Amino acid sequence: MGIGSWWHWVLVILVVAVLFGGKGKLSGIMGDAAKGIRAFKDGLKDDDKKDGPHDGVSSLPRTDAEKEELKR
Repeated sequence: MGIGSWWHWVLVILVVAVLFGGKGKLSGIMGDAAKGIRAFKDGLKDDDKKDGPHDGVSSLPRTDAEKEELKR
């Protein structure tokens, strides 16, 4: 299990082949990852829109008068 182990060399050759083998493989892989992340973020935004509009104001009553009004 030293530096000359054949497992280490297979792993190094595999990594080099993925990174530098062929035209644009690395950029293609990273582009696919970016598309996946973007789709995930868009999915989260769609879930927020389904919950209803958020104008930054809490829907919880803040004062005692508002609480009493809701009880009626």
